[in-house]
Amino acid sequence: MATKRKSKGAYMISAVAEMYEIHPQTLRLYEREGLLLPSRSDGNTRLYTDEDLERLEFILNLARDLGVNIAGIAIVLQMRERMEEMNRQMQGFVDYVRTEMLSRIQQQQQPGAGLVPMPRPAFVAQRAAGKAVPLKGAILGGKSVGKTAKGK
Repeated sequence: MATKRKSKGAYMISAVAEMYEIHPQTLRLYEREGLLLPSRSDGNTRLYTDEDLERLEFILNLARDLGVNIAGIAIVLQMRERMEEMNRQMQGFVDYVRTEMLSRIQQQQQPGAGLVPMPRPAFVAQRAAGKAVPLKGAILGGKSVGKTAKGK
């Protein structure tokens, strides 16, 4: 359905009914059913905003073009609102992950960043007949050595 409004503002029920070729009672029904929630003036006149008109267009598309009844429209609108909320939450999560990734990338680009201090292996050698012999419990090439300097 083409948008029939031309400017921003608030519209009275008669103007909205005329713009969308529907009876004012239909708008009142949509309000009673909770599908539309127009604001009210000081004199209690319904005022429809541009957002209300976008929602009305969606409702009329469901009703006129797809043949959805009032109960179905309410369900579709609730699902749409939930999906929008989930989308907002997902976008927040994506923003959080992006921020964390950028922060970690920046940390890794700093000199010395990302280096983890490792304990030195307990490799103490003693000279016996001109060659180094690891002590018992020392690590040599990633393997624990069982000999002692005295036990050759």
